[in-house]
Amino acid sequence: MPKRVDHDERRRQIGEALLRIAHTRGLQAASMREVAAEAGVSLRLVQYYFHTKDELLLGALAYLGEQLSARVTRHITELGSPPTPRDVVYGTLTAILPTDEESRRLTRTYTAYYALVLDRPNLGTEHGATYPDAVERFLAKQVRAAQEAGDVDPDLDASIVVAGLLALTNGLGSSVLGGQRDGAAALAILTYHLDRLFPSGGSRR
Repeated sequence: MPKRVDHDERRRQIGEALLRIAHTRGLQAASMREVAAEAGVSLRLVQYYFHTKDELLLGALAYLGEQLSARVTRHITELGSPPTPRDVVYGTLTAILPTDEESRRLTRTYTAYYALVLDRPNLGTEHGATYPDAVERFLAKQVRAAQEAGDVDPDLDASIVVAGLLALTNGLGSSVLGGQRDGAAALAILTYHLDRLFPSGGSRR
């Protein structure tokens, strides 16, 4: 009996091959033919699951988001249960910060996508960037919960605070990848700003 094909698994195999190329060589090198070679499948099979290069790029981006979400969940869980709002903010931002091999891979791969959008702004305009927006909303909700609990200044605008924290985290990530500072120094800077946001603690960390 012929082996049953798991189409979801095959799509993931191809999408993750593109992510590996993005991490090591950038998305400019990720032609459909190159992705087929990296995945160990035929070009025709790649085109069967992803009809266009853009479809492949966006499909792989969804897998990258899943990987980052899983890392965030692990970081938050490690801080204790149930997590406090500060735990959630701290766990999320430290998961994004490139302080180990996994997070450096994720950051470099996201950077490859950012570079592509700079070169092809229509890609971001047409398809949007829902994951970063979702992260901002999620973290702003945590800051508001901390405000209600008396752990954060109630006069602060939670949305602006979170946008600033994410910009800080992304900037620190770039400085780590660029060799300006190491992961420990970047983590210390991020923690300093979180300590100022949550002066009363609000965490078991």
